[in-house]
Amino acid sequence: MKRVASLRVLALLLVLTGAVSACATGTDAVVQGGTFEFVTPGGKTEIFYDPPSERGTIGNISGPDLMVDGKTTSLSDFAGQPVVVNLWGQWCGPCRGEADDLETVFENTKDLGVAFLGINVRDPQRDKAQDFVTDNHVSYPSVWDPSMRTLTALGGKFPTSVIPSTLVLDREHRVAAVFLKALLAEDLQPVVERVAREQ
Repeated sequence: MKRVASLRVLALLLVLTGAVSACATGTDAVVQGGTFEFVTPGGKTEIFYDPPSERGTIGNISGPDLMVDGKTTSLSDFAGQPVVVNLWGQWCGPCRGEADDLETVFENTKDLGVAFLGINVRDPQRDKAQDFVTDNHVSYPSVWDPSMRTLTALGGKFPTSVIPSTLVLDREHRVAAVFLKALLAEDLQPVVERVAREQ
């Protein structure tokens, strides 16, 4: 009986470790008719789409604003701006690790017109996710999406098991880069600056 209980605990820990860690992989996406469609991951954690004419667009991410009751926050709020979209959860250790780096890049690229949009996933307790934002001094908005419904805007093929994930969108909201890992400011900022300066 003890051994069965131990095996169950071990199995649960393995599942949680897989869900929480940013250890998943990525391969590539394809563009079909101008639509971004992610293909099954296969090893890469940084994926870039160039030239811009070959990038695909995603649908409009939209949902309840995490911090403001009754407000809807949408990708379309940032028309004509490059947008960094970050998928995160307060339960995710790597998300805590990258929060200050994301905030640094946000502050450093605001003058280039760059916007940031978080998507808070798998957090059924809104107050805990709000505490994460407050404790980590995150100043950009997030959509509260415990059920991950907003991710249908990513075509339904994006690897939703990889949290955190970050997408860099150009001014037409085409996907310029995907990161399937926790980020440091020095990883993200050069990419964001390059995309923001594209004509």
